[in-house]
Amino acid sequence: MVDPGRYCREVESYLCRTNDGHIVRIVGPSFELVCGWAEQQIPIRVVFGAIDRAHARYSAKRRSRRPLRIEFCEADVQELFNEWSRAVGAGTVQSSRASAPAKSARRQSLVSHIDRVIDRLTVWCETDPKASVIASLILFRLDDLKVLRESARTARGATRQKIVGRLAEFERQLTAALHEAIDPTVYDTLCAEAACDLEPFKQRMPHEALALARRASTDRHLYDHFKLPRIVFE
Repeated sequence: MVDPGRYCREVESYLCRTNDGHIVRIVGPSFELVCGWAEQQIPIRVVFGAIDRAHARYSAKRRSRRPLRIEFCEADVQELFNEWSRAVGAGTVQSSRASAPAKSARRQSLVSHIDRVIDRLTVWCETDPKASVIASLILFRLDDLKVLRESARTARGATRQKIVGRLAEFERQLTAALHEAIDPTVYDTLCAEAACDLEPFKQRMPHEALALARRASTDRHLYDHFKLPRIVFE
């Protein structure tokens, strides 16, 4: 069972670090909101990813120096939790505390998804090209992604599905490269964290489904570790 107090402290600590050290307390309604995420059994890394996404968007638009508040991350938390649930097959657990279902159900367009992937991969190659095999693969595929983006603007039916399939194939290649590059000790830690994420759901999942879910969850941790975006369009 998730400890709501500890969960909130970890979220508060991560939010402060993301806000360049500015102190942003999670109290009152904010505390209730985050406790609701703990109650929904949303993995803490999903919340961290949502904070990162909201902060990137907030930083691009803001004109003041006011830090990002956790309330502004709510829709992103629900959206990423739904994505995580679909990816690992755990099912979406809704809570009466979730106050933005319409926003969380929002689906990103294929073109917007590819744009975001290209932007994040470009920045990654410019700032963190530590694993040369990974960087080489990404640089090799960036031109392909740009071509896919142009095609996706007018793609329909079978053509659109072909583009989605190409994205999935690129992710399979990149995932294989990440598995080769990761330190075995670090990978074991990621596996343990993935298993912990799924602990609340394992009683309702068949053994084979649970094994697949752990693999999918570990891969998501793997991408988080390398600070890379997921390529597949979910």
